[in-house]
Amino acid sequence: MKLKTALGGVALLTAASLALTACGRADEGASGPSEAVTLDDSPAEDTITVWAMGAEGEALPDFVAAFEEANPDATVEVTAIPWDAAHNKFQTAIAGGTTPDVAMMGSTWMADFGDAFATVPDAIDTADFFPGAVSTTEFDERAAGVPWYVDTRVLYYRTDLAAEAGWDEAPTTWDELKQMATDLQTQAGSEWGIRLPAGADSFQGSMWMPWSAGAELTDGDAWTLDTPEMAEGLEYYQSFFDEGLADPNADFSSGATESEFVSGVSPMVVEGPFLRGSLELAAGEEFADQYATAVLPADEESVSFSGGANLVVFDGSDNAESAWKLVDWLSQPETQVAFYEATGDLPAAQSAWDDPALADDASLETFGTQLETAKAPPVTTSWVQVAAKGDQALEQLRRGDGDVAGVLATLQADADAIGLE
Repeated sequence: MKLKTALGGVALLTAASLALTACGRADEGASGPSEAVTLDDSPAEDTITVWAMGAEGEALPDFVAAFEEANPDATVEVTAIPWDAAHNKFQTAIAGGTTPDVAMMGSTWMADFGDAFATVPDAIDTADFFPGAVSTTEFDERAAGVPWYVDTRVLYYRTDLAAEAGWDEAPTTWDELKQMATDLQTQAGSEWGIRLPAGADSFQGSMWMPWSAGAELTDGDAWTLDTPEMAEGLEYYQSFFDEGLADPNADFSSGATESEFVSGVSPMVVEGPFLRGSLELAAGEEFADQYATAVLPADEESVSFSGGANLVVFDGSDNAESAWKLVDWLSQPETQVAFYEATGDLPAAQSAWDDPALADDASLETFGTQLETAKAPPVTTSWVQVAAKGDQALEQLRRGDGDVAGVLATLQADADAIGLE
């Protein structure tokens, strides 16, 4: 099938970057959620206001026409908001009592605004959604949103160069990944074996290694960063740089990942679904025959990052019942398949992945498999600050300016000082 450009994937990347600038719970003007509304089978009514960012904000006005057709007494008014203005706009609206009925909310922003979100009605069942996505909606021991679309990271590798290096299938273990990276250099002539995260968001982007070793970021109300499992994951990360398999000075400007992957300079990379569309734009549709995707190689298990966006209804909405009916409609598997076809956004509903639109795409199927075990960072306003400290720790390891034991002791102390809230 022809690979569509994943517009939603680009929005996901933008959201992840911007999320790192968000801090502080925006509970001014919010007094806590009232009791969840009860939904019945009657059609939605009146005006439902929606705020959405990026490609989703552009696609929704036309997309919800089907909902309006099924609910002729309802009108959905969508306001598209730029990602770089969204956080401040939500803060202002909450403080001033001018929030919309429904909003798209980046998964890492849930704690920032959670006090202002209504509790999800019992009638909306989230059992079908990927567990990692559901975890991002859980706030103050309640469900404060519904997963909408998801993102995760998998291994991309050049199958043509892998064949030159003697590999006819993807690595499945840490040892195999290290060996394949070595063989790509020595047998296929690649400059580097793999491209690993560096700079902003690198700690979050590298958590698949500690998670795979059994690490957890928190335990109760405490950060758990200086542990043997975390150390094992970061030692594995550092080893690629120590052994010359990954470039410690890699260019992470726009388009650099695609350029190095297409040229074969770095023939393996861990990235999200948006890279599929970017590679098609960079090298043409036929380039899809020269690479494949695979779930991340495992130590104890294959675990990746879970991100994306949720749908929330603000507490105090004047049309809450109809707002939740719109959220419920957007959450249905068949609706999420249609939205994937319109935007490239990956469905949060697991059963949506059985549809041929997704199931018949082998490269895309990898993401569905990875999402079954993907994990999200904790829903806390302090994650952004702790992750930034983690980025600094990885910088030291990548440059050879510190050892794992030392950087983890510092990272734990920094996290303890920041707190978990």
